[in-house]
Amino acid sequence: MIKSISLDQAPEVKTPHGVSVRKLHETEHAQVMHINLLPGEELKRHITPVEVFFYILEGEGIVEIGEEWAKVSKDMLIESPANIPHRLINDSKLAFRFLVVKTPRPTKASQVL
Repeated sequence: MIKSISLDQAPEVKTPHGVSVRKLHETEHAQVMHINLLPGEELKRHITPVEVFFYILEGEGIVEIGEEWAKVSKDMLIESPANIPHRLINDSKLAFRFLVVKTPRPTKASQVL
């Protein structure tokens, strides 16, 4: 059976970041979230206890991982190792949308976003 979900059907998730986050997929193996940062919005610098990658769907912004940062844009994939502080920032005048994929899915006790 094919399982599918559209973005507007995905449940919105409350996070400490105060931005639009929707859960698209979650199993014991992985978690996929959609984040939409409006101009000037950013994720708070935080640590995730599992490996993460970001896939940029639309727009451009800044990704900061550890002490490094880079300008990123549509169709880029960025890897972020476990236990390294990271954040994404929309420094543009347009929407900045991306997927956050965590593998394996963090436990509820250790999950930040």
